[in-house]
Amino acid sequence: MKSAIVRHILVKNKELAEQLKKKIQAGTDFAKIAKQHSTCPSGKKGGELGEIKKGQLVGSIDKAVFTLAERELHGPIKSQFGWHLLEIKFRMD
Repeated sequence: MKSAIVRHILVKNKELAEQLKKKIQAGTDFAKIAKQHSTCPSGKKGGELGEIKKGQLVGSIDKAVFTLAERELHGPIKSQFGWHLLEIKFRMD
């Protein structure tokens, strides 16, 4: 079964997600931003979700994790929980 090592940041609105993405792209530490802003419990761990198996996350996020490029920052991606920034560290088959 396919799986991936992923970290993410979840916020309530797209504007904040875009601002945080710019900060990370400018060099601010992903984990620091996650701890300060993410509304997901994973925020306390710097956004680390650990190993995710295909089908484990909500539809739009699951699709992104298993189709978008590895080692890049993606988002904002909308789900029923809010707006996500995703970093797919790597995937395994």
